[in-house]
Amino acid sequence: MNDALHTALTKLRLSGLAAALDVRLQEAAGNHLNHVEFLELLLQDELAVRNERLIARRVKAAGFREQKTLEDFDWQFNPSIKKKVIYDLATGRFIREARPLLFLGPPGTGKSHLVQALGYQAIKSGFTVLYRSIFDLVRDFLHDEALGGQERILARYLKPDLAIIDDFGMRQLPKRSGEYLFEIIMRRYEVRSTIMTSNRPLEDWGKLLGDVPMATAILDRFLHHADVISITGKSYRLRQKAGRADERTRNDPKKENEGPCSGTAK
Repeated sequence: MNDALHTALTKLRLSGLAAALDVRLQEAAGNHLNHVEFLELLLQDELAVRNERLIARRVKAAGFREQKTLEDFDWQFNPSIKKKVIYDLATGRFIREARPLLFLGPPGTGKSHLVQALGYQAIKSGFTVLYRSIFDLVRDFLHDEALGGQERILARYLKPDLAIIDDFGMRQLPKRSGEYLFEIIMRRYEVRSTIMTSNRPLEDWGKLLGDVPMATAILDRFLHHADVISITGKSYRLRQKAGRADERTRNDPKKENEGPCSGTAK
């Protein structure tokens, strides 16, 4: 590629095309591609690069705690999770239909992994996503309310095609938390899709929010069209911890004979 062509492609911001041009020229010569076929390949290269950058920007804007994928998930650990159901959700149909999802189950059973993986898949399918824990949500509103900017933070939660609110039920929430959550659920109701996760049964939500009527109003709207994914089983994190302990024991045979009462009596 000559300097003039490189400069022109840079000015036009066609970096994907520029990066692939030399390879495509060799391919065109070797396979006797016509002009249209050659141009089509170059444009595909440029579109692929732009799509990768768009996905990267949207992943960063989503604010995932960790970037998880469905391929990374251990489907054997908790058989209560139906792989077919989750992969059906990964098609994004529930987002197009503005349906909510609620993942219920004990801590450590894979809820956060699954919803972040669904969020990542949604971005790859062209949707915009926001991921926040319930505690982040409350802090966001408290901070912006103090600065007189509640409408700005509300817009942040209303705009994405998919909003994911994780970790509901970890502990009791501060005052007015129910008001903030209700505003989001109400405004997204039948307009945008929302996913929530909770490790507490629905009857405990009033206690967690400190406002039973508000919890009832939230659940009334949220559950109207929602798919509820119930997960049972043991904690994946506790299994990993036990596995590490077993590995340490295998690496140090002396520990096999050590019990809670091991040692020399005095």
